[in-house]
Amino acid sequence: MGEFLAETHEALKAAEVICGPVSLEEISDRRGSTVWKASGPRGAASIKLGTGEAAEVTAREAAVLDQLPGYRVTAGRFEGAVWYVTPWLVGPSTWDIFRPVRKDGGGRQEALAAALELCRTVSDFHADGWVHGDLQPQHGVHTDAGVRLLDFAWSRRLDSTPWPGFDGTMIHLTAPELAVRITNGPQPVETTQTADVYALAGTLWTCITGKWPLDYEAAGLGKGTPVEAIRKAIAHRTVPISTAMPWPSLQTRLRYILAAAPEDRPSASELVKLVEAVDR
Repeated sequence: MGEFLAETHEALKAAEVICGPVSLEEISDRRGSTVWKASGPRGAASIKLGTGEAAEVTAREAAVLDQLPGYRVTAGRFEGAVWYVTPWLVGPSTWDIFRPVRKDGGGRQEALAAALELCRTVSDFHADGWVHGDLQPQHGVHTDAGVRLLDFAWSRRLDSTPWPGFDGTMIHLTAPELAVRITNGPQPVETTQTADVYALAGTLWTCITGKWPLDYEAAGLGKGTPVEAIRKAIAHRTVPISTAMPWPSLQTRLRYILAAAPEDRPSASELVKLVEAVDR
């Protein structure tokens, strides 16, 4: 479990500005990155601490948040660690909203509205000149003020230098062209808005079916297959797209995006129009 270090008292003070006197609940702790939810009489905040190799990842995520409208961040550093504090985002994730769809096929009207909100948010993010780099089913939070994205560790402006040492984020949502570059080099790998759209289509597919869009078993890649082998198969497009189609009118559009070559893949704004045309 992640330890709330004495050196992070400044982070606690920043959380108290948002919440008042706080109590802490650990949310996650992996690979040197720990997140707590700080709750108090005036609200809630997220405290993220990165130590070791995760320190610089946390620092660059805080730097991205500081540049984005609609986000508020306070950050600090001490030896070997970086922390930041933001107001807690209140609302369900896209994954949560699709739960009735996965359970019994219900809730399609609400799910389709959520899909549109997420696609529009990504489209706006792209229009502002950004690449996210790590879109996943739980990285969109549907708040009263609209969708807010999470996890900006691999986000960058289009005119900026790519982050060094990129090896992909969620392997199952990595666009084939990125898998090729990660596998064959050279670094740094330039993440793209086009790859974001692939991940966005895969995210929605996963929200519908509860499973990743690629059929690994059909490609002979069972449980325990090393990530490197999966990435190489994705790079060579030897893993077929799943045939599970409980929502054909939406999934047919998503399948087209997942199968398209990068140069033929629709933009996020074009995906908005495709989703708008879906029958519930």
